[in-house]
Amino acid sequence: MSSSTSTSTLPSGLAVLTTFPDVLFIPEMIFGGLVWILVASSKVPDSMLQGWVMFVSVFCFVMSFSLLCLYLCGAHGGGGSCWVTLDFICHDVAALFYLSASVLEAYATYSFHELSSLLAQEYRENIAAVVFAFVATLLYVIHKVFSLLRWKSS
Repeated sequence: MSSSTSTSTLPSGLAVLTTFPDVLFIPEMIFGGLVWILVASSKVPDSMLQGWVMFVSVFCFVMSFSLLCLYLCGAHGGGGSCWVTLDFICHDVAALFYLSASVLEAYATYSFHELSSLLAQEYRENIAAVVFAFVATLLYVIHKVFSLLRWKSS
């Protein structure tokens, strides 16, 4: 895999799937989709907290999928400066959103367990959602850092 710091442009076509950090689109969508599924399948005692987690997981999934499709189609035309900036901003926002959603999901899971309002299966689903949300956060942060390096070199 080629390094993002060696080039200041975004790859297009299937090269997106072979360059770092762009290859992170796939695991970001997998773990974000898992968060989405797990939160959607659990009972929601506090709809406000888990509503934010659902919004973040759906928003980031759609954003990542849209960017991946645009890069695969070559819609960015070789990755001018504005596309590199857009890539950094999108991953910066996603990392911040997922960090807040991960912390809120962890707090909700902890407080729901303390109130004994969740069954054992639902509690395990929420724990899995917390773990996957923190993994997605880590992936978005890594992608953000390397997008920042690409943006600074452009």
